[in-house]
Formats: sequence, C-alpha cells, structure tokens
Amino acid sequence: MNRQRKSARLREIVSDVLVTIGVLSLFFYLWYVWLGDLVAGAQQDAAAASLSESWDVTVPRAIEFNREIGSSKGVGRSPNPPVVQPSPKGTSFATMIVPRFGKLFERTIKESVDVKTVLNDSTTGVGHYSSTSALGALGNFALAAHRGTFGASFGQIDQLRVGDRIYIETQDGWYVYRFRNMEFVYASESTVLSDVPKLSIVAKERILTMTTCHPKGTISERFIAYSIFESFVPRGRGAPSEVADAGQNP
Repeated sequence: MNRQRKSARLREIVSDVLVTIGVLSLFFYLWYVWLGDLVAGAQQDAAAASLSESWDVTVPRAIEFNREIGSSKGVGRSPNPPVVQPSPKGTSFATMIVPRFGKLFERTIKESVDVKTVLNDSTTGVGHYSSTSALGALGNFALAAHRGTFGASFGQIDQLRVGDRIYIETQDGWYVYRFRNMEFVYASESTVLSDVPKLSIVAKERILTMTTCHPKGTISERFIAYSIFESFVPRGRGAPSEVADAGQNP
C-alpha cells in the first residue's frame, strides 16, 4: 500500500514539474517571438531614427511635384539618383522607411547579410546583399531581414499593397520605390537576386527586392517582395510629404 502511495505521489510530482515546464516554455515562446520582437524592433527603430537625424538639414517640408495641377508649387524629383558607392561589410549606409509597417517604422540598412553582425543585430535588422546592385544603380538592390525574431524587420511584409511607397534614406536624400508584387520561392532560388530577378537580361530599371523567410519561423522557403524605383528626392529639398507625415523627419 505504501508503495502505491509513493508511486502515486511520484506521478503527481512529475506531473506538476511537467506542467511547470510547459508554462515556462509558453512564456519563453511568447517573449522570444512576440514581446522580444517588440523590444528589439523598438531599439532598431530608435537606432535608425538617430542615424536619420544625423543627416537632417533645416529645410521646409517638401510638397511633392504635380500634387497641384496647374501650379508651379512643389519640388521636382530626379529620375536619375546618385549611386551609393559600396561600403565595407557591416557598415550602416541607409535607413528604410515603410509607412505600411507603421508610423514609427524605420530600420538601419547595413552592407552584407551576415546573420550575427547584421540580421541579428539589435540596432540594425536589414542587410544588403553585397552581390547585388548598389543603391541608385540600374539593376537589383536586394535586401534581407527576419520575418520573426530579432525585431522582425520584415514581419509585416505580407501586408504590402500594390502602389505602397517604400523609402530608402541616405545622407543625400530619399530613394522612392513603389511596391509591385510578391512571390514565394524555395530557399535555394538564388535567381531572385539577379539584376532582373529570375531572368538573364540586362537591367533597364532600378529594382528593390526584399527577401525573408516563409512561413514565419521556418527556412524552407522565401517570401519575396518586388518594388520599382519611382524617383529621388534630394535632402536639400525637404522630406517627401509621406515621410514627414509619419514623423520620421521634421
């Protein structure tokens, strides 16, 4: 009888321990996947905003060209942007502003997609594939970021809508892209990084390619989002109205 009681008691203890472990695991998962992303994302937003502020000059807010039909008000925007010369790996050279991702969303872009020093970095989150075109050059300017964990810079990539503007900001000004389309590919599909994604032809446009994991938390596939360059706004002419409205710049 004593053995039965001891056995039952042991089962109760083991059961309690397993339940406790399960609860702790759940809390850890919530922290790692959700709350951790909020904290890391806020740090990355702040770091990018700080970098952006270091480039600011005192200029009035720019009204976009052709907003008022028949009026000469506004600022002309250049279709031929300056080309950003390649930076050493790990160097911060631009920030990314995506209004669709929220008013405070702004992430630093570093050269290379090294996981440890760039994609998992608490102040960065977005990396440029060094093998792809330089920012401003004809071809494919391709970026990578996590969709979950470490700030999840591309966590809302599936929320993009055709026509959404995406801004890449540098010391010279704002490169403006329009989101075009998305697709899913296997992780081995490297041709999405070609000058013209998935084709072997000479590039005649400036393309922005955003790559991340799909589904969230896996590495078997990639979510790819493509955007086409629209215009360049020099810093001396003031921030584009959508950027200014988002509170990213004065």
